[in-house]
Amino acid sequence: MAAADLPMAPWQRPSDAYLVQLGLDALMADVEAPSLPLLAGLARGEYPQARDMFDLVLKELGLLPLASEDLAKARWIAARWWAGQILAHQLDPIHGAKLIYQEAAAELDYPAALQPIVDLARNIDLLSDQPPEQQHIDQVTSAARDFLATDTHLTNSL
Repeated sequence: MAAADLPMAPWQRPSDAYLVQLGLDALMADVEAPSLPLLAGLARGEYPQARDMFDLVLKELGLLPLASEDLAKARWIAARWWAGQILAHQLDPIHGAKLIYQEAAAELDYPAALQPIVDLARNIDLLSDQPPEQQHIDQVTSAARDFLATDTHLTNSL
């Protein structure tokens, strides 16, 4: 998804620091590309190299050129991964719901398979002045479980 945002206007592009963080996240997720450790290991003073290094990593992973169907598939994969991270207690359910809502569902034109999570994220946003209750966390976790239990998102991603 960050690759799709690179050609956007400068204020909408991912920052160099964000690209380095993506490299670190990819390494932690066991993604393998020869240049990935170089991207992830950039020091703050080397951040201006991040865009070129990120492009190289994308090429090594076979992710360029990026077609719109590839981006849609990536958003479905990300939504499934975030839902799995919620269930594995590796991602805060409220934060995960917001990621699925903002980074996947919104860009996929709010598919029905993601609608329960979207509705919960919207409701939680309306209560933003209050800390989320355990009920909200349980509802998001249940919605993530239901989403992963269906194969609707698999057929919609192709």
